[in-house]
Amino acid sequence: MAKAINAGLREALLADPKVLLMGEDIGPLGGVFRVTEGLHAEFGDKRVLDTPLAESGIVGTAIGLAMRGYRPVVEIQFDGFIFPAFDQITTQLARVHLRSEGTVPMPVVIRVPYGGHIGSIEHHQESPEAYFAHTPGLRVVSPSSPHDAYWMIQEAIASNDPVLFFEPKSRYWPKGPVDQDHPGTPLHASRVVRRGTDATLVGHGAMVATLLQAADIAAGEGRSLEVVDLRSLSPIDYGPIVDSVQRTGRLIVAQEAYGSVSVGSEVAATVAERAFYSLEAPVLRVSAFDTPFPPAALETEYLPSADRVLEAVDRALAY
Repeated sequence: MAKAINAGLREALLADPKVLLMGEDIGPLGGVFRVTEGLHAEFGDKRVLDTPLAESGIVGTAIGLAMRGYRPVVEIQFDGFIFPAFDQITTQLARVHLRSEGTVPMPVVIRVPYGGHIGSIEHHQESPEAYFAHTPGLRVVSPSSPHDAYWMIQEAIASNDPVLFFEPKSRYWPKGPVDQDHPGTPLHASRVVRRGTDATLVGHGAMVATLLQAADIAAGEGRSLEVVDLRSLSPIDYGPIVDSVQRTGRLIVAQEAYGSVSVGSEVAATVAERAFYSLEAPVLRVSAFDTPFPPAALETEYLPSADRVLEAVDRALAY
């Protein structure tokens, strides 16, 4: 996925001279995860800019650049570092397009490496996506595969609305195919990635791999689980989710983020509204625990696993 995003950024830089990249150590170093590696050498320091360690200043500068016709792509080095820019994102970036009655577009992309499973320290393994999905005026997306990452970053950069682009950092290294000729699913569409008949599993980002693992284990036990990748957290495409639940009768929503007041909560509530008479069991949620992220040695207990997902499946099927 890291190389797929790199390739997508390169295509966007080539396609539009108004696209530029900004962030801490993204230039000659290529970023801490090397996602921007080689782009500074190819496009120079006027298009790939190292910035001071000041997230509020980075996003504020990006807003000004967007007002002058540029398409800045901002990298927040780690998920937990986004909060110094929270005010700029939620009270300025999210509102300018509406406040100006559409006359001032805000084509700003904020790339956020997020989530756990990398054995890191506090403030480096957060999942803050619900804060921004809750904010009107922001588009929020998260790819789960290299192919989606390659195309979704280009679609995000082409948007005239601000996009929070959450990159599951634990998926930077696993390999997967990329079709550079056919994008497939649009930016804000959810997608069924595995067909099944007994229950529907819904997740986004790195959680999709966990759900697919759970479905593989369940298949060996004679159970057929359908897996839906949200891909977009704001707006959410409920069509494939509701259609799936109407066929399976059961829904388990999983995420690495806290469970309370979360994206998973919203999916659960909406499906309960739209597919109530199709449900054979309550909608169940599997999430991280509602505590601050623990020391790295405890992250495997803290984050949802295939076993925890399958325990929820057992409860759903017991109704």
